[in-house]
Amino acid sequence: MDRLSLSAWRYVAEVLPPGELPMLAAHALVDGRDSPALRELAGLSRRSDEAEIRELYVRALGELGIALPDEETAGRCLLVSLAFGLVDGELSPGGVGDGLSMTVAARTREETRFLAVAADFSEWLGPEDLPGWEAELRAAAQSLVAATDLGSGIGACRGGPFRGV
Repeated sequence: MDRLSLSAWRYVAEVLPPGELPMLAAHALVDGRDSPALRELAGLSRRSDEAEIRELYVRALGELGIALPDEETAGRCLLVSLAFGLVDGELSPGGVGDGLSMTVAARTREETRFLAVAADFSEWLGPEDLPGWEAELRAAAQSLVAATDLGSGIGACRGGPFRGV
């Protein structure tokens, strides 16, 4: 799956800033993707009008036959990507909490547990409570990674917000 396809859930989950979309389009062109809207988007500056950037991005995806996921699917992908980021060592436990957004969604028992533990993070956790919380979060992430029901879509969800374009 190419980075343009991987970007769709990140866009819907609102973890892909519009300013990154022109460079993403340029990379997609280099990767062999092509459409009129994609070329136009690649020519914009990251400081261009956000509404224009968003409109061209959505149009380019449509021209290339890439569907945008619904908000629930995008939110679940965000949650799974955070779990993978923690398990793979790309995120710290605190980074997981920082990566949560309003679009996060949970459907399964493992997703719900991971989200609940991640949401318990607070800067007010005392030093005596932090190791226990971190261990619980890591265990919940391992369970989610092992049990995710996103099937073949899991590859798409692994392109997390922390990985850049």
